[in-house]
Amino acid sequence: MSDEVTPEEFEVPSTVEEILDERSESEQQRDEYKDALQRLQADFENYKKRVARTSEEVVTRAVADVVAKLLPVLDALDLAQAHFTNADTSELDSAEAKALIQARGLLLDTLKKEGLDRVDAAGVSFDPQVHDAVMHIEGDGSGEQIVDDILRAGYQWKGTVVRPAMVRVKG
Repeated sequence: MSDEVTPEEFEVPSTVEEILDERSESEQQRDEYKDALQRLQADFENYKKRVARTSEEVVTRAVADVVAKLLPVLDALDLAQAHFTNADTSELDSAEAKALIQARGLLLDTLKKEGLDRVDAAGVSFDPQVHDAVMHIEGDGSGEQIVDDILRAGYQWKGTVVRPAMVRVKG
């Protein structure tokens, strides 16, 4: 058996009109393939963007979870600092007090550089997305609810609330 095409197997268009029709069909098929390729390329680019966005969200959530687990440590260091700040000067001058206060500052500064924001401003309007009201006192009758006192600081990680601030609301 031979791989050569015999003249009987090969059809040659007999008229110019047939040649033009075949050319038109070939061009139409080429355009369809080109459109399909462009759609495929666009779909692939969208897929790459979606994967990158999803990966970034997963990393951000994982880091936020780790930060949330560090918040009780930061709370304990805040309490220690408050104790030493309110204590007499001999306790404040102790090496332990200085070490705890320094450790707290180092941890807080490091987390802030990475995107942690502390929510602890009194006197602002109550926002249930950022504040957790655990106490309520009567206000001036204006109806506006104002954060009167911060009982436990809240935190946001890159704009997302990791832990709402525990507050007393006035109003």
